[in-house]
Amino acid sequence: MSEAERDEWDRRYAAGDYRPRAWPSPFLEGWLERIPASGRALDVACGAGRNALLLAEAGFDVDGVDISAVAVEQARAEAQRRGLEVSWHVADLDDLEVAEGRYRLITVIRYRNRSLWPRLVVALAPDGWLLAEHHFRTSAAVDGPSDTFRLEPGELLEAFGGLRVLLYEEAIETDRDGSTFALQRIVACSGDAGV
Repeated sequence: MSEAERDEWDRRYAAGDYRPRAWPSPFLEGWLERIPASGRALDVACGAGRNALLLAEAGFDVDGVDISAVAVEQARAEAQRRGLEVSWHVADLDDLEVAEGRYRLITVIRYRNRSLWPRLVVALAPDGWLLAEHHFRTSAAVDGPSDTFRLEPGELLEAFGGLRVLLYEEAIETDRDGSTFALQRIVACSGDAGV
């Protein structure tokens, strides 16, 4: 990601032009009870921390990483307000280095970075879980990013199909705020998920 893109995200968070959701991902909430809440979790593109904070509340040791220092500072302040421990990191996700076998759970919610995906697979611990969700291309009238930033149909399944896939879906649904999105989701693990 370029320095200009980083600056733009910082500006958007600082000015309030980008209003991140205050609630955690319903997709993550729905699966979290099935995943043993122990070990390290990585929340990729954590933004203002909505999902990283949920993971910390569930009992994970969480690393939250985002390109925007402003977003990470907002997340840090909210964690402190709630009395939660999260290890926050500002990093260019194009160059993110993750240790092999480090994470019991990795979440990638509404962020697309194809070059990062193979590194995330390697970063999963034995029997580690990966949950990913992103907008995909459709002819339906939906909210969200332009087609330039959307996935192709089936793309998450192709990217993470080497793992044990527990769920893959594409759906058009309405969010809590009334927005309609076309979302592609995958839940996969690197071994026996125990389900």
